[in-house]
Amino acid sequence: MDEAEASGQVWREEVRMRLTAEQDRDALARLVEEDSDPFEVELYEQAADPQVLSIDRAQRSYAGQYARHLRRLQARQQHKGC
Repeated sequence: MDEAEASGQVWREEVRMRLTAEQDRDALARLVEEDSDPFEVELYEQAADPQVLSIDRAQRSYAGQYARHLRRLQARQQHKGC
């Protein structure tokens, strides 16, 4: 495994492990409702930005597609070995 592939694997694992942007947005909304700390409001506004939500969905989609691609390649290799 070369350096670029290893870096990509780490990134995909991080994407799969982190909370979704919607979950972050909802948690921050609850914080803002309780007390309107200016920093929390700013974080909520960033998390609620449609572009941030779109980027998060795209990253998750890409990571999932790549994982499915790897599983298909493994299945083909195992099938050829039989």
